[in-house]
Amino acid sequence: MPRATQAVLFAAFALAAESACAQEASKNDGPKSYAVVGDAIPAPLNGMRGDPVRGQAIVANRQNTCLLCHSAPFGDERFQGNLAPDLKGTGARWSEGQLRLRMVDASRLNPATIMPPYYKVDGLTGVGAAWRGKPILMAEQIEDVVAYLATLRD
Repeated sequence: MPRATQAVLFAAFALAAESACAQEASKNDGPKSYAVVGDAIPAPLNGMRGDPVRGQAIVANRQNTCLLCHSAPFGDERFQGNLAPDLKGTGARWSEGQLRLRMVDASRLNPATIMPPYYKVDGLTGVGAAWRGKPILMAEQIEDVVAYLATLRD
């Protein structure tokens, strides 16, 4: 993918994520530690399984940018992305732990990925001062998205 296209995608992502980060800032105590085992984070970030209904709402919410790059089984959502894999069947392709790592920091699996780290905060560049040290999605939201993606079996 050309660097100019990547720059446009990251700029669009930053604008969309700005509002979500601001809304969560008051609740954010920073990300909790997690253990990566192989290609997965086996344990839920908050110690609890997520809610797939809330997860579907997070994925469908354009403010969270999932549909900017991915398409998903939402027939009524227009203008779904085609830059990243279709989310259909993700629960059949990957375990919950593998999905969790992809959400937390996909660059651990593919250093050239354009997917933003939704939970990682260390080692990032170009992050505005108001958002430094704050994840895009909170642990509970990551778990909700993981729970939803795990339901997508076909």
